[in-house]
Amino acid sequence: MTETPENQTKPRRRWLLPTAASLFVLAAVGAGGAWLGWQRYVGPGPLTADTPVVIPRGTGVQGIAQRLVDAGVVGHPLELVIASRLRGDGARLRAGEYLFPAGISVKDALDLIISGKVIVHRVTVPEGLTSWQIVERLRGEQTLSGDVTDIPADGTLLPETYQYLRDDARADILSRMSDDMEKALDRLWADRDPNLPLKSKQEAVILASIVEKETGVASERPRVAGVFVNRLRIGMRLQSDPTIIYALSDRRGQIDRDLTRADWKLESPYNTYVIPGLPPGPIANPGLLSLQAVLKPEAHKYLYFVADGTGGHAFAETLEEHNRNVVKWRRVRDGD
Repeated sequence: MTETPENQTKPRRRWLLPTAASLFVLAAVGAGGAWLGWQRYVGPGPLTADTPVVIPRGTGVQGIAQRLVDAGVVGHPLELVIASRLRGDGARLRAGEYLFPAGISVKDALDLIISGKVIVHRVTVPEGLTSWQIVERLRGEQTLSGDVTDIPADGTLLPETYQYLRDDARADILSRMSDDMEKALDRLWADRDPNLPLKSKQEAVILASIVEKETGVASERPRVAGVFVNRLRIGMRLQSDPTIIYALSDRRGQIDRDLTRADWKLESPYNTYVIPGLPPGPIANPGLLSLQAVLKPEAHKYLYFVADGTGGHAFAETLEEHNRNVVKWRRVRDGD
């Protein structure tokens, strides 16, 4: 029988019906997959606690993704790899140490790495440490790198809190401390009181280091500095115990015993009970307050001071008054 145009179209319609249905199903599945993918991209991730992650220099997208999986930031490396490729920002990911918050999404994790907002570390160097002690403190900071082969001279480092990034060099921190000390000293020296018995910035640092070790009470430093300035003006020996400790400790700044009377006779250029004037160098790294105190000391007539049992000191103009203060101190010390 000869086919008519009507007979020819019917089978095609039957074939088109299942094809359209299949396309609808595929579209629905695709839409659902896209929605699920979007949720995996912007939704909360599996991380249960804030976690630092280090991304070394030269790490590619695959390596970064695996590090984040290992840290629990994302569930599967493909989540981050695919997202990064779709966004086209693989080349913008930056090395460093990042703190990923709990529950961070893949999107926010990528944004964080692109931002370069790395973890900033801090190391606090207290006033009055020797350079040897400062280097030891930096060696204890595990997030710093490199060793220090040459210990800087005492009095050349400014105690302060310094910020740094993971794997910064210890030598770089010391260089910054040295630069900061030089700048601070230049500024303070230019504004010093007139007629001080100090011939140079180095002498100011030497005296400031002694003041630093003599008192931990900030408000007392200008007064203690005034005592030593008065002694220098009349040629009286400074008689500072910390200078003996410095000599006995091989310039490391601490000993494991109390001083004795025999120590006062120690033959050393740092023993200010024996030598006139200042020792040949600083006995520690003084802070800004001690430098300020020495260059702008309190004006008074005190020549002596001794601990008063409260953390501060009792000051005296005469030896007789000083001896009475010493007796009071010994009673407090001995619990009488």
